[in-house]
Amino acid sequence: MSGKQLELYVENLDCENDAAKLKRGLAGTPGVVDVTVYAKAAKVVLTLEEGRTSADAVQERLEGLGFPARRQRGKTGPVRPWKNPKVLTSLASGVLLLAGWLGARAGAPPAVTWGIFLASLASGAWYFGREALEELLHEHQVGIELLMLVAAVVATLLGEPMEGAMLAFLYSISEAMEGYTEEKTRSAIEALMDLAPKVALVRRDGRDVEVPVEELRVGDTFLVRPGEAVATDGVVLAGASSVNQAPVTGESIPVDKDEGATVFAGSINGEGSLEVKATTTYANNTISRIIHMVEEAQEKKGQSQRFIERFGRRYSPLVLLAGVLFAVVPPLLFGGAWATWLARAIVFVVAAAPCALVISIPITLVATLGTAARKGVLIKGGTFVELLATVDVVALDKTGTLTRGQPDVTDVRLFPTWATEAGNSEARLLSAAAGVERHSQHPLALAIVRRAEQEGVRVGEVQGFRSLTGAGATGSYQGVPLYVGSPALFEEKLGLRLDALREEVACLQAEGKTVVVVGDERTPWGLLAIRDSLRPNARAAIAALHAAGVKKVVMLTGDNERTAQALAREVGIDEVHAGLKPEDKAARVRELTRTHGHVAMVGDGVNDAPALAEATVGVAMGAAGTDVALETADVALMADNLERLAYALTLARRNHAVVRQNLVLSALVISVLVVGALAGTFTLPIAVLAHEVSEFIVIGSGLRMLRA
Repeated sequence: MSGKQLELYVENLDCENDAAKLKRGLAGTPGVVDVTVYAKAAKVVLTLEEGRTSADAVQERLEGLGFPARRQRGKTGPVRPWKNPKVLTSLASGVLLLAGWLGARAGAPPAVTWGIFLASLASGAWYFGREALEELLHEHQVGIELLMLVAAVVATLLGEPMEGAMLAFLYSISEAMEGYTEEKTRSAIEALMDLAPKVALVRRDGRDVEVPVEELRVGDTFLVRPGEAVATDGVVLAGASSVNQAPVTGESIPVDKDEGATVFAGSINGEGSLEVKATTTYANNTISRIIHMVEEAQEKKGQSQRFIERFGRRYSPLVLLAGVLFAVVPPLLFGGAWATWLARAIVFVVAAAPCALVISIPITLVATLGTAARKGVLIKGGTFVELLATVDVVALDKTGTLTRGQPDVTDVRLFPTWATEAGNSEARLLSAAAGVERHSQHPLALAIVRRAEQEGVRVGEVQGFRSLTGAGATGSYQGVPLYVGSPALFEEKLGLRLDALREEVACLQAEGKTVVVVGDERTPWGLLAIRDSLRPNARAAIAALHAAGVKKVVMLTGDNERTAQALAREVGIDEVHAGLKPEDKAARVRELTRTHGHVAMVGDGVNDAPALAEATVGVAMGAAGTDVALETADVALMADNLERLAYALTLARRNHAVVRQNLVLSALVISVLVVGALAGTFTLPIAVLAHEVSEFIVIGSGLRMLRA
C-alpha cells in the first residue's frame, strides 16, 4: 500500500536490539504501513496511510516507547562514559568481581562473597540479559546474549558464582562499547550538515531578507556574498566570481562562474557577489543528497554481521536444545539416572558455551587497534580491521590524497624574444606576475605570489588591477599594461602568437599542469606552469600498496582527464577515472566491488563521503582530510602519510591470521570439553577450569598483536 513518507530522527537508538524494539513497538500502530530503521543514522522512515494517522501521533507513540523523535537531525554526541549506564554497570560488575575475589582470598564468609558475586553478575548482565530475554520472548530467537546469560546463571547455580560473574562482566564490556560506535558514525552526518549555511539572504518583494535554508523554494533568488557558502543548488542570474567547488566536485582549481553557470550547495564563493536562482529545495540539494547517500551506504555496511553474531545465531540455539535433550532423553528412553544426566547436561551447557570464542576475537582486535594507533593509523572498530584484511582493490582520490591540495609553480619559461632584451629575467617575470596576482585571492594567483616570495623576488608595484573573469587579470606595471592569464587570453583577445613556446605549452599541459602566460599588449614575456604538487612519498606509497598484496590501485577524481592521467603515470597507478561527481565516485566503487572484490576507498574531501561510505573500507587522509571525510571514513591516516595504509593492510592480515588461530584453538577446546561432559569424564570445576585456561591462552595469543 502506498502512502506518505515520514522521516524522523530518534534518540536512544544505540544498537540493533534497540532497532528491533522500536520496530516491535510500532508494529500494529494504526496508519503505519511500513517501518524502516536506520540504526547507524538514528533515523526511522515510516510510510503512513493518509487519513488514519499523523506525524504528531507517530512522534507521540515513539516518545512513549522511549525513543523521542524530531523532524530535523540534531547534534547529540556520544554520552560521556561517566554518564553512560551501560559503562557504569559494566564497571560496577568488574569492581564487585574484584572485591569478591579479594574477599574470598582473605577468608570472608561464603555468604558475603556469594552476595558480592551475585551483585557482580546482576550488574554485568543487567542490559545484555534483558536484551536476551526480550529477543527470546518477542523475536523468538536465541542469541549469544541468552547463551552467555544461561552460562553465567548455570555456573552460579552449580556453585561457581565467580565464574558466572566473570562471564557477565566480560560480555558487558562489548555491550557498553556498542553505543559509542553508533554515535561515531552519526557524527559524519552532522559534519555534512555544517557545510551548508543555516540561513540564506533571499530577495522577496524587492527586499533582501534572511530566512532559514529549509524555507528556500525553487525559483527563489538568493545572494551569495564573498567567502560565503552557497545555500542550495542554483543558476547564477547576475555577478561573476570564482567558486571553490572542491567540497562538492573535487576540482582542485576554483571554477569561474558568471551568468547562466550552475552552482552547488556547499561550494564556497570567492571574491565576487553572486545572485542565484534556486533550482532545488534544501532537502533535495547536493549536500542533502550526499547526506542521504552516506546514510544509505552506512546502513548497508552495518548489515554485514560480525563473526560472533553469525556464529551465535546458529550455535546458541543448538547448545540449549542439546542441553535439554541430554537431560531428558537418556532417563526417559534408556533408564538413565535423572541426577546423573541432569548434572551432565548442565556441565555440557557450561562446557559448550563459547567463552573463549567470545573473548578471543575482541582481545585480538583491541590489541590490533592499539598498535595501529601507535603507528599513526586510526581504525574505527574491529569490523574494519577484519574488512581491511580482505581488500583487493584500493581506490584513491587525487586532490589532498596523492597531492597536497595546494597548487605550486613548477616551471618558469621566458619567451625567447623578450629574454634577449637587457634587464629581462626570470626574476623580473616573477616580480611582475606576482605584482598583478597579489591583488587576487585565486589559488593560482596565490601560488605565483608564493613562488616569488620563495625565490626572494620583490613583488612589483601594480596599479589599476582588474580581474578578467575566466581569462586572468591585468594591471599597470612600470607604466605598461600587463596581462597574466591563459594562453587563450593572449591569442584570442590580444591577438599575440605563442609559436615559440607552443610545443612547450602542450608538453606542460600533457603533464597535467595549468599554463599561465605573462606579457604586455605587444609581447608575451614568458609563462608559468602550475600544478597541485604530489606528496613527496606518493610513488613509494603506491609501490607499498602493491607490495602489501593489493591487486589494483585506481584513481577516482573530479579533476580533468589530462591532469589525472599525467599524475597516474608519474606514481604508478593502474587505472584512472576522471571528471567524477560524488555520486559517480560511489557508483565506481560499487562497480569495482562487483568486478574485483573488496575495495578500500581513500579520500579527503566532502565529495568523497559517499564513496568512502560505499566502499568495503573508507580511508581518510588525516590532517589533510575534511571533518566529513574523517568522520565518514572507517580508517584515518593521522600522519597524512599514504604509506600508513599499506602498514594497516599488513597489520589487518596479521590480525586475521591470529584470529583464525584463536578460533581453531577455541573450537578444539570446546570439542574436547563437550565430549568429556557427555561421557561424564569432566565435572563442572574441570569444565570451568578448562575454560579459564583456554581463555588465558587465546588472550595471550591475541595480545601478540601489541607487537608492532
